[in-house]
Amino acid sequence: MDYDPVLAARRVDTLIDAGDLRNAAEVLDEMPPWLVVDVLERSGTKDRAVMFRLLPKDTATYVFEALDPPLQSELIHDLHDSRVSEIFAELDPDDRAGLIDELPAKVATRLMRELDPEEQALTAAVLDYPVGSVGRRMSPEYVSTHPDTTAGQTLERVLQRIDRTETIYALPVTDDERHLVGIVGLRSVMRADPDTPIRELMNEAVSARARESDEKAARRCSGERFIVLPIVDDENRLVGILTFDDALRILQDADSEDTARQGGVEPLRRPYLSTPMRSLVRSRVLWLLVLAVGATLTVQVLEVFESTLEQVVALSLFVPLIIGTGGNTGNQAATTVTRALALGDVRPRDTARVLWQEARTGFTLGLILGSVAFAVAGLVYGVDFGLVIGLTLLSLCTIAASVGGIMPLLANTVRADPAVFSNPFISTFVDATGLIVYFLIARAVLGL
Repeated sequence: MDYDPVLAARRVDTLIDAGDLRNAAEVLDEMPPWLVVDVLERSGTKDRAVMFRLLPKDTATYVFEALDPPLQSELIHDLHDSRVSEIFAELDPDDRAGLIDELPAKVATRLMRELDPEEQALTAAVLDYPVGSVGRRMSPEYVSTHPDTTAGQTLERVLQRIDRTETIYALPVTDDERHLVGIVGLRSVMRADPDTPIRELMNEAVSARARESDEKAARRCSGERFIVLPIVDDENRLVGILTFDDALRILQDADSEDTARQGGVEPLRRPYLSTPMRSLVRSRVLWLLVLAVGATLTVQVLEVFESTLEQVVALSLFVPLIIGTGGNTGNQAATTVTRALALGDVRPRDTARVLWQEARTGFTLGLILGSVAFAVAGLVYGVDFGLVIGLTLLSLCTIAASVGGIMPLLANTVRADPAVFSNPFISTFVDATGLIVYFLIARAVLGL
C-alpha cells in the first residue's frame, strides 16, 4: 500500500471517475484511517461524499470525527438522513457542538431531536456556553469520585463507566454538592490498598472556569502537563473536563489563527486543498484593502518631504532600507510579546516593564545596525550622509521595538486579538513614522 496521500487520492479519484466503485472501496478499505482522512481532505466535494459512503462503519466514524467541522457540514448535506443521524450520535458532545456551529439551524435542530435524552442533555450542556469559551470545548463525560470513597470503590466506578467517559487516567474529586476539592490519578488508585480513602490519595486540583477563554485554559493545561483540566462553574461545581489532546487541538487552532492574521489573512478553518478559491480570496482581500489604505500614509509622507528628496536624491535610495528595518524590528517585538502573553509570561499590567525592556532592546539593535550603516554609507556618500542613516536606524529601531512590544498588551486590554493588532498595522505605522524621522534627521544634519 502506497502511503503517499497525493498518489492515494489520485488513485481513488480515478477509480470513482471510471465508475469502478467496488475497487475504490477495496482501495479505501486497505488504507489506514489517517490516510483516508488525508485522501478525503484532498478530494473535491462530490468525490469526498462518494468515498465516505464506501467506507466501513467503524472507519467512517473515525474519519468523520477527524475532519474539520466545515468538511463535516458538507458531508452531512450529501449523506442520507439515516447515515447522518447515526454518525452524529457517535460523536462526543463537544464534537457535536463544534459541528452544530457549522450547520443550518433546521438541520442542527433535527439532529439534536433524534438523539436519546441523555445525549441531548450532555450536548445541550456544552452548547449553553459561548463560542470561544472552554465550556464549549470541554467534555461533560467524565468519571469523578468522592473524598470518602475508597480506592476499591473508585475502581469499580471507573469500570462501570469506562465506555462512557473521555478519559479515566485522572479523576476529579468532588464533595456531596459537586464542588471540586481535588484530583487523583488512576495509577495512585490502582496501587493503593482497596480500603484507602481517596482523600489520602488526592492532590490539589487546578481548574478553569467554564466561561474562561478556551485558549487560556488550554495553555494552562499544556503548560502544566496536565492529562485532565477540570472545568467548573462560577460556584466551583464540576461541569466537565478538558483533556490534553483537546487542549493541543485548541492551541493548534489558535496558533494557526495567529499566524494567519500576523501575515495579513483570515484563517481558513479547513485544509488548504479543500478550500474553494472564493474562500481564499475572501480571507485575503479585506486585509489587502486595509493595508493599502494604511500605505497611503507612506505616500503622503513622501509627498510632504518631496522638496527634501529633490535636493538630495540619494535619500530616496535608502527609503526601502528604512521601511524594511523598522517594520521588521516592530514585528519581531510584537511576535515575541504576543507569544509571551499567550504563555502567561506577561500581562497587561506589565506594560511599563515591557516598554522599558523593548525600548532598551530596540536602542541596542539600532546602535548596532546604525553603526554599520554609518560606516558603509559614510564611505560612499560622506560622513554627514552616513550620520543621517545611522541616527535614523538608531531612532527607528527604538520606536519600532517599543510600539511593537506594547501593541499586543494594549490589544489584550481592550479584549481584541493581539495578532490582529500586531504585524500588519505595526508595519504600516512604522513605515510612516520611520520616513518622518528619516527626513527630519536629514533636514537637521544636512541643513536642508
